[in-house]
Amino acid sequence: MSVHKRKEYRSGTIWYYAFDAPGSTRQNRRRVKESGFATKQEAIDAEAARRTEEQKKYEMAKAGVGITAEVPKTLAMLLEEFFRQHADEKLAPKTIERYHEQAACLGPELLAMPLAEITPLQLSGEWTRLLRSGGHHRRTKKARPLSAKTVRNIAGVLSSAFSRAIRWGLVTMNPVTNSEPPVPRKRINMALLPSEQSVLIESATGPLGLPMFLDMSAATGARRGEVLALRWSDVQNGYATIERLLSQTNQGLEFKGTKTERPRRVELPPSALARLENHRKRQDELRRQFGPDYRADLDLIFANPDGTPLKPDSISATVSILCRRLGLPKGASLHTLRHSHASVLLANGVDLATVSARLGHSSVRVTADIYSHALRGRDREAACRWDELMGRTASEGQPKPVN
Repeated sequence: MSVHKRKEYRSGTIWYYAFDAPGSTRQNRRRVKESGFATKQEAIDAEAARRTEEQKKYEMAKAGVGITAEVPKTLAMLLEEFFRQHADEKLAPKTIERYHEQAACLGPELLAMPLAEITPLQLSGEWTRLLRSGGHHRRTKKARPLSAKTVRNIAGVLSSAFSRAIRWGLVTMNPVTNSEPPVPRKRINMALLPSEQSVLIESATGPLGLPMFLDMSAATGARRGEVLALRWSDVQNGYATIERLLSQTNQGLEFKGTKTERPRRVELPPSALARLENHRKRQDELRRQFGPDYRADLDLIFANPDGTPLKPDSISATVSILCRRLGLPKGASLHTLRHSHASVLLANGVDLATVSARLGHSSVRVTADIYSHALRGRDREAACRWDELMGRTASEGQPKPVN
């Protein structure tokens, strides 16, 4: 029993509690004590509250928060600690930046609420508010609706934060799991026709080798940052080795590992290799012009005239403007070239595993989920091909005419 009474000369009988702090061992024992309670029940209640507080501190210390850190009491404090933990765990800066942007959409009233008081009903109301007016226009700052996908992503961040809070002993349940975030409608990823891709590439102008950059993106299906991080040394014997990407955050540009952290080799079409050689000759002229000021150490295939890295966001914005000017389908962008690469290959009989490997997906299932629309077309062809292989005709099974 951890609650005891003690007689004192002046105060008479008083009650106190004493227990071993969580994590204590024989070699490293820490006792938690407090006295001065008038009744046994007061001491029991105080001890229960103190045990809970000490357990929270212990769980957060194990998670790396630190014993002296202030225990998060409100949702805003929880999110702040959650983001700090992710930074310590070396999560991608771009991902942490996106988490911050999503959390910034939450209402101030919700952020100020104590964690234990947040209910699934209140969160469902917040999802509705976000769908109605959770965003704002960049120029006018007027409220605007958020998409169902964005709201669901915000709910996902909040759910992850509450899961951490449970591990830290701050709450006993995750209210997000019983709320009702919106379910986005599944949409087919846009893909450009080969003729539309050709128009886009041929219409690109500028001193930065944009046409060749678009050609390489279309020919490999690689992500924007992966193409921008390619070095001349990565292209050998007709293959491009993709082992890193260029990321842009508010802190600047950074080269880091690919999304799956696994390098991959992608064979380049002969036409792309020929155009790449012409691009290299033009870049060599810039090397001579800039002389020792040229960043030859970076060895980048796609770079500014002085060899420094291009800004991924600026490239995407330039391509989006060009797509609108050319009258390409609404929503066409640089990323559309990646979807087009996969859709065209799948529609023309290239097997799913090969396409998945070229795209650098973590598994074939990811590719199948994203490009199910293209696979459905192949499935119909497979059904017809089955009949051909089995020597059957469409007339089989039909009633024979009576003479």
